[in-house]
Amino acid sequence: MQSIGGHTVHGVDVGPETRCAHYDTDRDVVAFTFACCERYYPCFRCHEESTDHEAVPWPRDRFDESSVLCGVCGTALTASAYLEADYRCPACDAAFNPGCAAHADLYFEPGD
Repeated sequence: MQSIGGHTVHGVDVGPETRCAHYDTDRDVVAFTFACCERYYPCFRCHEESTDHEAVPWPRDRFDESSVLCGVCGTALTASAYLEADYRCPACDAAFNPGCAAHADLYFEPGD
């Protein structure tokens, strides 16, 4: 567990910028809120290993609510802002890992 920008980030070996045991590159600096437990985790694997329930992605009807945390500056972003940010924090310009897009459906409810 790590406190970043006043938010608690849960997971496995979470560092001060939200890197974890599973993702540890210089761009792995975000944490995602899962709708099932309303907690931040650096990745879906951290959620799997740290909880006793199945992950539920952030629902589309809540994309205007904060659900993504920048591990560099601690800014909480809405899902919409994160998805439209071109892999950079709109607050501090930190680079985010574009590889997260490969499993975005685990973090965000897919559209129709």
